[in-house]
Amino acid sequence: MQRDDALRQQVADRLAGWQLHAPDEAGHKRAAVALAITDEGPGSALWGLQKSGHWSRQAALILTRRAKSLRGHAGQWALPGGRIDEGETPEQTALRELQEEVGLQLTEADVLGRLDTFITRSGYAMTPIVVWAGEARKLHPNPAEVASIHRIRITEFLRADAPILEPLEGSEHPVLKMPLGDNWIAAPTAALIYQFREVCVLGRATRVWHYEQPTFAWK
Repeated sequence: MQRDDALRQQVADRLAGWQLHAPDEAGHKRAAVALAITDEGPGSALWGLQKSGHWSRQAALILTRRAKSLRGHAGQWALPGGRIDEGETPEQTALRELQEEVGLQLTEADVLGRLDTFITRSGYAMTPIVVWAGEARKLHPNPAEVASIHRIRITEFLRADAPILEPLEGSEHPVLKMPLGDNWIAAPTAALIYQFREVCVLGRATRVWHYEQPTFAWK
């Protein structure tokens, strides 16, 4: 429990001290996604910070693969999330989408803070909300939206080969990707994960708003 509390407090403290980048959201659809901190699955404990200050191997983020039946971004890696309904805050949207997509019911007391809103090439102003998901034992995908649910160890995003930056013809900024196994996740999802890594895990002031997305994510 003490290790869990230390991990949660570290993330909350770093987000509380983070000065948000405020992009121009005019003309964009507003959306929110959840960066939900949990553990890697049954049989493992959710550890916090060790004496060295490093995160344990068990801490994880919840990611999904989008259903292949979806019209947009089918089959791609994603964070649980969606459009902000009228009268909702980004925090409320992220919590609602967690319940709708993966069956995880949390409350606003589980919200640790925000990272920078990212303007996507597909026309969204996407606000990432960091939440504490605890053990999150009973997850189940909504088949209309989610093909599969994955708990990805946070140490996977600390790899020495992350991030991958690739030039994009016609743009002054590179495409950002985060390696995952022998594959990769592309921005915008990768950009949000990278900023989470930098700000919440490593305590480094890193902006990601300028990174490009691969052309297949522009639609």
